[in-house]
Amino acid sequence: MSPKMTRILAALVMAPIAVAAVYYLPTPYLAAAVAALLLAGLWEWSALAGLTENIPRSLYIAGNALMMLALAWGSGRGLFGLKLISLIGAVWWLFVCLWLWRFDFAKADTSLNRSLKLLAGSLCVVPAWCALAWLHGNGVIGPRWALFAVAIAWAADTGAYFAGVRYGKTKLAPRISPGKSWEGVVGGVVAILLLAVAATPWLGLFWSELTKLLLLTIVTMIFSVVGDLFESLMKRHSGYKDSSDLIPGHGGLMDRLDSLLAVLPIFVIGKSWLYL
Repeated sequence: MSPKMTRILAALVMAPIAVAAVYYLPTPYLAAAVAALLLAGLWEWSALAGLTENIPRSLYIAGNALMMLALAWGSGRGLFGLKLISLIGAVWWLFVCLWLWRFDFAKADTSLNRSLKLLAGSLCVVPAWCALAWLHGNGVIGPRWALFAVAIAWAADTGAYFAGVRYGKTKLAPRISPGKSWEGVVGGVVAILLLAVAATPWLGLFWSELTKLLLLTIVTMIFSVVGDLFESLMKRHSGYKDSSDLIPGHGGLMDRLDSLLAVLPIFVIGKSWLYL
């Protein structure tokens, strides 16, 4: 079976499970399931960061798990913690843009750089988890908004993949991810704009609010690319092709979660700011 077909079949298996989980699971159960996935992704990230021994890696995962547990407990008394960490996450992704610009920053395998990359992993994962919990639990229509946010990352990735394969010539960031092209980005933009128009009534919005939704969707899509590129940068620094070989045709969990890590905090803060 060709790698392209393997990738498509794996996506066809994973997507319905993810959609059902986001749409039908109560927020506490979804938060627990997503926390488990994100922590598994962090295990892969710790290797990209240069942490190779199992005990330090396990302690790193345990520390992030305890942070999520504390935030989950605090959310029962109000959403301030989830909102604050989501905001920190959104600001963090602005700094990531600078990191991408400075390709060689923290590239050397030193203790300080490993620590910095481990901190970066936590700043990617924990705010994304907070943002999803906040968005999903925000009223009866919360699961629809959460699914729409996730779908932006999927649509952008799918549109970029097929447009890039068919038309891709102009490299987007050749030092970081040689396979990505500007033509792929255009394909992703077209896909997410169509998604936003189709989802407007489903999200309970008036057509007069479409402009704000399109703006939010485009900004979110831009940061989905940033999230993808940031994980690719970590792989280039560490010499890995994929974060692992867990998912046929896709690589590891972090290879599937990378864009979502940026999408979720950017989306939920943007949605709140635009009063959607």
